[in-house]
Amino acid sequence: MRVDIGIFYMLLASMLFAGMGVFAKLLSENLPSLEVVFFRNIFGVIFVGSSLFLKPFEHEGGKPFLLLFRGLMGFLALLCFFYDIAHIPLGEAMTYSKTSPIFTTLFASLFLKEALGRYGWVALFIGFIGIILITDPFNTPFDKYDILGIFSGIGAALAYVSVKELKKYYDTRAIVLSFMGIGTIGPIILMAVSKFIKVDSLDFMLSSFVMPKGIMWLYILFMGILATLAQIFMTKAYGATKAGIVGTISYLNIPFSILLGIVFLNDPFLDFIKILGIIFIIFSGILVTKKEVK
Repeated sequence: MRVDIGIFYMLLASMLFAGMGVFAKLLSENLPSLEVVFFRNIFGVIFVGSSLFLKPFEHEGGKPFLLLFRGLMGFLALLCFFYDIAHIPLGEAMTYSKTSPIFTTLFASLFLKEALGRYGWVALFIGFIGIILITDPFNTPFDKYDILGIFSGIGAALAYVSVKELKKYYDTRAIVLSFMGIGTIGPIILMAVSKFIKVDSLDFMLSSFVMPKGIMWLYILFMGILATLAQIFMTKAYGATKAGIVGTISYLNIPFSILLGIVFLNDPFLDFIKILGIIFIIFSGILVTKKEVK
């Protein structure tokens, strides 16, 4: 039986993204999340930037503010995601980030006037039930990690919706660089101003630079390599098979992250309510991809 190469690429990308999360969490034991985001993005800037020497940009341009918006939303989403990685189980943080297709469907309907259809409305309803359940409202208070986790999905969705428009005007590498460039410059600026602003509740975006030592440099290297390879294989997957199939397979990020978190990070087993929320969110995402394929 021949396995679809696109499915294989997405399986590999999902495992690599989960592995990246492991190293991000290990780094977060000694480095602030803001700094981990910086190191995560600088690899991408170097990789994509070097490609420009071989093939310069070929695009029309003309939407600088939308390009800036895409980069800013992507950066803020990643910042919230990495902060959650540092403070809650990896699988739970990954699930929050994977709510982005739910919000993308909603925002595409609101801003791009895309029809939701039957599957879209059902997906939104199930997805929002899943988000409520993963916050575990019956046993724990709605806290900062829940808020930032939800925003990691919202921010990523706003970035994805803007990409749909930006593709008409920009080289894909320019769109990627808008995200990784802001994700590199943003932390530098925020670390500089953090000396003058002391607000405990903003610790996810304000912190001083901490010089990595010893094995932390190895973790940084592995995180950057895994993130870059995951991005490459994900791109290959979308180019090799139907987007709906790839989107469905991408939800394996979540079980891979749960498993790696338990094995390598001593993450606790998630309780029944959170697992049920994860199932709802995955099912919602599959319905969204089904809607897009129709």
